[in-house]
Amino acid sequence: MIDRIGYDEDQRILIVTFRDTGKYLYHDVPVSTFKAFCKAPSAGAFFNLHVKDRFRCSRDPDRKRFGPNA
Repeated sequence: MIDRIGYDEDQRILIVTFRDTGKYLYHDVPVSTFKAFCKAPSAGAFFNLHVKDRFRCSRDPDRKRFGPNA
C-alpha cells in the first residue's frame, strides 16, 4: 500500500513510499506524471498503470537496513 509520494523536479525522480517495503525512487519521470498521480482517485491503480515497470527503479540509498542480510 502506498503511504506517500514526492518528486524531485531537478532530477526528475518520483519517490514512492510503501507502508510495508519502504521508499523507492523512479528515475526520469515527467512532472506531468507526478501531477496526475497526485490527482488520481486511486494511487494504487495509477501506480500500477503508469509507473510500475515503466521507469527505472531503485531502493532509497539512505534506507537503514537491519537483520542478518543487511
